[in-house]
Amino acid sequence: MKLTWIAYSGLALSLGTSGFAIAAASAAQPAPNSGFIQDRDGGWDAPPGEFREIQRQGFHDGIEGARKDFDNHRPPNVNNRDEYRHPHVSASARDDYREGFRRGYDAAMHHLNGPQ
Repeated sequence: MKLTWIAYSGLALSLGTSGFAIAAASAAQPAPNSGFIQDRDGGWDAPPGEFREIQRQGFHDGIEGARKDFDNHRPPNVNNRDEYRHPHVSASARDDYREGFRRGYDAAMHHLNGPQ
C-alpha cells in the first residue's frame, strides 16, 4: 500500500514539474518579427525617415484608411479610399501625399492580414 502511494506521488510530481518546464520554455521564445520595422524609433506603423511631412501625413492617413477597410470587411483596395483619390492637400503636394498614403495603406493591410 505504501509502495503504491509513493509511486502515485512520484508520478504526480514528475507530471507537475514537466508542465512547468514546458510553460517556461514557451514563455522564453521571442515574438515573431513582422518584418515591418522601418526605423529605429518605431514599428511597422512608423513612416520611413526619408519621408517629407506631407508624405508622413499621407502614410498615417493610409494606415487609418486600411484599418477602416479591414474593420468593415471591405476588400483591400487603396483606390476605393476617397482620401486617396481626392486628397485635401494642395495640388503641388498631391503626388507626395498619395505616395505616402499608398505605402501606409499597404503596410497596414499586410500587418492586419498577416503574412500570406
